[in-house]
Amino acid sequence: MQQILDLHIHSRYSRACSPRLTLVNIEQTCRFKGIDIIATGDFTHPEWFKSIKEELVETGHNTGLYKLKTAQDDKIKFILSTELSLIYKDGDRARRIHLVVQAPNISAVEELNKQLSKKYNIHSDGRPILGISAPDLVAMLLKIDSKFLIYPAHIWTPWFAVFGSKSGFDSLEECFKEQTKHIYAIETGLSSDPAMNWRLSALDKLTILSNSDAHSLANIGREANVMEISEPITYQKIYDHIKNRTGMKFTIEFYPEEGMYHFDGHRDCRFSCSPEETRKIKNICPVCHKPLIIGVLNRVDDLADRPVGFKLESAVPFKKLVELDKIIAEALNIKNRQSMTVQKEYNNLINRFGTEMEILLDLDLRKVSQEIDYRIIEGIKKVRKGGLIIKPGFDGQYGEINIFSVNDRPDQPTPLL
Repeated sequence: MQQILDLHIHSRYSRACSPRLTLVNIEQTCRFKGIDIIATGDFTHPEWFKSIKEELVETGHNTGLYKLKTAQDDKIKFILSTELSLIYKDGDRARRIHLVVQAPNISAVEELNKQLSKKYNIHSDGRPILGISAPDLVAMLLKIDSKFLIYPAHIWTPWFAVFGSKSGFDSLEECFKEQTKHIYAIETGLSSDPAMNWRLSALDKLTILSNSDAHSLANIGREANVMEISEPITYQKIYDHIKNRTGMKFTIEFYPEEGMYHFDGHRDCRFSCSPEETRKIKNICPVCHKPLIIGVLNRVDDLADRPVGFKLESAVPFKKLVELDKIIAEALNIKNRQSMTVQKEYNNLINRFGTEMEILLDLDLRKVSQEIDYRIIEGIKKVRKGGLIIKPGFDGQYGEINIFSVNDRPDQPTPLL
């Protein structure tokens, strides 16, 4: 049975996250978007974990997946998940690393939270800061329950990633040491896609996961994983697929250029550049004359042992998408994707033609050409074909994406082939 999974989001208890990120709202958003299995996020936060225990119920005996108690069905399943921020000294360098953790059941989370609360403040943020090394955390988790799943989050971003240019390592072994054998996956992050990760042969034996890291309801599912999972669907089957690199059909990707750290640059100086240009100017910002923040594309170039365009034979394919409300907004020439006009059209399409994922991935546009505004159809077609116009993001600033150029905005329908 095909399932779409988003394994990394946050709750309303994480900094810079929407107060609307409640379990009920997350579940309803997943129904609109077509996400079947969604992370709870932030299970170490006491108030959020209380909500998880009070509002969710296991989908069946020992499934390790949960649903809303008030839901009429278990179409939307929750997987216990969090992101942990590790800040510690390794050798002569300070390290700042984010890890995604999936838990097999409520009791495992309870024991973890009990142990963490003895040494760390887990009340202040849904993504707590822990002064523990990556290998020590992995050892702690696996001692509590051997089926905890741990993998590095957004592995290339400069400040809080295992390969980050500012505080990361040059290999997984350097980071996780003797615990590396228990790391079965990596998360690409918004600023890289699987093809960029294929350039590093050290990642060949790991499952490449793509998750939204959503801080708001609108961003749920902007990246996701599509798996084939036999029924009954359980945590153990998801764990096995990720550990053994089986069951993955494809991943759904943000255009990496749109990510906040794709290019090098300085946001305050309003300057960004490609890795090639960075090398020409010797990593120095021409505006403030200080070292540039080195982005994901450049860092991949540094560590890669394969050329651009290398295709791993065993690689799981991927599809790049743009969220439906963004397509609607640009097609209708409206700047704000949250505007009433855009949201009304979004809800109309969902009510008539299925979930957002079904519309973006599978809808036969020929059959509905008389039922959907031709400008929106043109937008979906262009996203499916690729070749969008993107000004890459850098130094914490999202890239600017345009589906249409100034000269190719549709003024009438084009033939649907």
